[in-house]
Amino acid sequence: MVTREGRVLMNKRALLARLVTNRKNVKYTDFVALIESFGFVRTRGKGSHEIFKRKGIAEIVNIQNHNGNAKPYQIEQFLSLIEKYNLKMGEN
Repeated sequence: MVTREGRVLMNKRALLARLVTNRKNVKYTDFVALIESFGFVRTRGKGSHEIFKRKGIAEIVNIQNHNGNAKPYQIEQFLSLIEKYNLKMGEN
């Protein structure tokens, strides 16, 4: 998949499999695409933070672009949310 900026995104399923063992050096745009593939919608961005929400889930996903990469602790928080709600990619 290619972004509007012409960047090639990593396959979402491959990225998810990789994140189980390694949360470092994840491109921010790849992480955003992964979040959105689980049905989360970007609701706002303020400063360096972007907020994603999903209908039926009280928690938000709050992420930051840190020099083009996602922050490992925010990836961990997202993975915990997936597990807590037993979310599947492509479900809305």
